[in-house]
Amino acid sequence: MSSFDAAPRPDQVQEHWRAREAPAGDFIVYADGSLSVTNLLPLYQSGQGRDTRAQDWHWSELLRATAWTPSDWMDIDTTLASCAHAGSRALAGESSGHGSIGWVALTRDDDEGALEWLAVSCYSNPLADVTLDATTVTATSTLGRIWTFPRDAPRHVKITADPDNPWLQANDGPSENGTQRT
Repeated sequence: MSSFDAAPRPDQVQEHWRAREAPAGDFIVYADGSLSVTNLLPLYQSGQGRDTRAQDWHWSELLRATAWTPSDWMDIDTTLASCAHAGSRALAGESSGHGSIGWVALTRDDDEGALEWLAVSCYSNPLADVTLDATTVTATSTLGRIWTFPRDAPRHVKITADPDNPWLQANDGPSENGTQRT
């Protein structure tokens, strides 16, 4: 149980960030202590069954909270990628708690590395690559999804399939031995 009776103060958010902790679940935590509760929804293309290559992903904000108490904190202790641009830094990684948990953060690129926002998804898989420019933070998961976050509104993330990920490429017909490729 958390020691907070209301939303964490900005200094407490920074304290948890420095300890590489995040609320357990699917969230975006902001430096001001507010929180977006999110939901990852895979939509399947008609006629494709449950083939993950035929999924469209939508990560949507369910609610925005200014007062909240986390029931549990999880480690976001593995950083797999980092990228700096114009005084900011984007980081991406995974949680040692479970292999399906990925995270991406936008921070200041200075000695303190103060957090601007942190997005955590329990179903993204690790976010293993990250780029940063003036308007977006883009992270690519090991599951072959590209997460494009607007820097000023990360809750409006767009998730697309990575065309270079061979695992997500469309079935290209039978193999040499006559069986269907998957």
